[in-house]
Amino acid sequence: MGELSALFAPDRVAVVGATERQGSVGRALVENLAEFDGEVVPVNPNCETVCGLSTVDGVGEAGADLAVVAVPASAVLDVVREAAEAGIRNVVVISAGFGEAGGEGVARERDLTTLADEYDLNVVGPNCLGVISTPVGLNATFAPRMAPTGAVSFLSQSGAFVTAVLDWAADHGVGFKDVVSLGNKAILDESDFVDTWGDDEETDVIVGYLEAIEDGRRFVDVAREVTRETPVVVVKSGRTEAGAQAASSHTGAMAGRDRAYEAGLREAGVVRTDTVQDLFDAARVLAGQPVPETDGVAVVTNAGGPGVMATDAVGEVPLSLAEFENVTLDRLRDCLPEGANVYNPVDVIGDADSDRMCTALDAVLADDAVGAAVVIAAPTATLDYDDLAADVADLQASHGLPVTTCLMGGERARRAEDVLEGAGIPNYFDPARAVGSLGTLSRYREIREREPATPTTYDVDREAARAVLERARDRGTTRLGVEAMPLLDAYGIPTPAGEVVDSPVEALDVAERIDGPVVMKIVSPDILHKSDIGGVKVGVSQEAVYDAFEDLVTRARNYQPDATILGVQVQEMVEMDAGVETIAGTNRDPQFGPLVLFGLGGVFVEVMEDTALRLAPLAESTAREMLDEIDAAPLLSGARGRDPVDKAAVAETLGRLSQLVTDFPAILELDVNPLVANPDGVQAVDLRLTVDPDSL
Repeated sequence: MGELSALFAPDRVAVVGATERQGSVGRALVENLAEFDGEVVPVNPNCETVCGLSTVDGVGEAGADLAVVAVPASAVLDVVREAAEAGIRNVVVISAGFGEAGGEGVARERDLTTLADEYDLNVVGPNCLGVISTPVGLNATFAPRMAPTGAVSFLSQSGAFVTAVLDWAADHGVGFKDVVSLGNKAILDESDFVDTWGDDEETDVIVGYLEAIEDGRRFVDVAREVTRETPVVVVKSGRTEAGAQAASSHTGAMAGRDRAYEAGLREAGVVRTDTVQDLFDAARVLAGQPVPETDGVAVVTNAGGPGVMATDAVGEVPLSLAEFENVTLDRLRDCLPEGANVYNPVDVIGDADSDRMCTALDAVLADDAVGAAVVIAAPTATLDYDDLAADVADLQASHGLPVTTCLMGGERARRAEDVLEGAGIPNYFDPARAVGSLGTLSRYREIREREPATPTTYDVDREAARAVLERARDRGTTRLGVEAMPLLDAYGIPTPAGEVVDSPVEALDVAERIDGPVVMKIVSPDILHKSDIGGVKVGVSQEAVYDAFEDLVTRARNYQPDATILGVQVQEMVEMDAGVETIAGTNRDPQFGPLVLFGLGGVFVEVMEDTALRLAPLAESTAREMLDEIDAAPLLSGARGRDPVDKAAVAETLGRLSQLVTDFPAILELDVNPLVANPDGVQAVDLRLTVDPDSL
């Protein structure tokens, strides 16, 4: 893939499939290019002009540096090859009938990819709306309108979504630098455009609507670099996708597709939003306002109710109400009438004019505890919104702190919005949205300041681990249980003493060596939930070991006669009362690769779903973050008089598991449940994993 500057700033554009026919895509493309700064060359061998422009017979005659192709799918490959041989390196394929159509279309898209690789082409699409770049008036789409000019670059996997956004943006003060409809993403994808826009000085914010990310690891690597300077905001559809239905482990079930995206986007430094409204709320504030240095927010309002709503919203985002310094309180007392509230939120009361509101705003913005401010106003006879908007814009510029507004009302508010938007200050009818936008700035500050963490590596015995997996492959097994405990031992993860045996005599011999009550478990790759069938016995005395072995095997045979029984595990008892049952697991996602999960464990793990998820391999600092992230974190720190567990040992275990699954792509899913954490360390009590023998 080559450099993309000519895609967005070509000198000459060839429209292949241009036609005079009303209602056609070919005509719409030519009409939309009427304001383009460069030259437009329609390509159509069957007519002399299109929309008053002289045509050429083939794209090879156009002398263009961008070709926009809107011909039947069967003709696309020939057109693209002709363009490539003519030296055109940037192609937008509008035509449908490729991978999205199945069958022959899939093969056609594969051939297009091969052709692009052969000629090193930048190809957008196929099956896309096109591209827009406002600085040069380029509208190489068949959308019904041009994008308004601005500093946001926007990519979308849905062409229909682009047309809706362009229509909406014109009425909501959102302007764009570049817009790309990704289509099928046969060649160029979201990573390519994020990378390009990250180096673009005219792009202040990158936003996107995505349905899927094909190469999640590449996207993470690219976005992680870009977001240090340029914010990236994404709305990702498909939250409810049942991607984990076939999972055979707790981790696989809980690390479903959307959880994987959540972890990947977090690692990439991308701000993820839930709705389109939130997406562009974030875009507006990130493009127009500076990042706050502190999380303290000041609220200035002439209406008590909306001020309370804003206060409630502060508690729902990573912000706090600023506590004013005494000098600020004194200034507010001097400038506000009796009955006004000088504490945060500042209520200047209903008869305030613009001067009073902005004098209060000036005072709070000068306070060192304030990192940002929200101005909330309800319309009154004494308050001129036009004056207020101009004064707020001036104060924001002079103090250099982020400000959002909530000027409530109709026509008067809409007029004032024009002034505010010119200053980059977003206005919202809802106080919660005004506060939420400041929360987005705070989230981005944390992303920008985050230090890159280097994964921690440990001394391990890879060959011993490989031997365990190869034995499973040799016997044709894809699911392993406690018989694979040596895998954990090889990676330095503590396990209780014990062995898997295949006779009651051997069971008694192991129990005697352990010297005390033991735990006995049936070992079968076909019986996943052993406790559900009575396949686990706890506190078995040496005298009862023989009978316990026979009983466990009988229960397994009665439950599933055709099950493969590998034996019975005899294991030392682990003190559970002083510890916390947790789960540590790994899962391999098709897009983002190996993931690590940690949370509260035990038999109710999927009911509680109190877990944290990250991409592997882990840095030690990331593992510690996971411990603090779960709702049950206080249990790890000691609760109700209990001693805190050894968090360092838990974090190290997560790191070692992440190294294991990174070293062996054959491990698809793995659960250590429970991983008992206690004040003296950890012990992996039970194990379950799924492997792909062909990957060994």
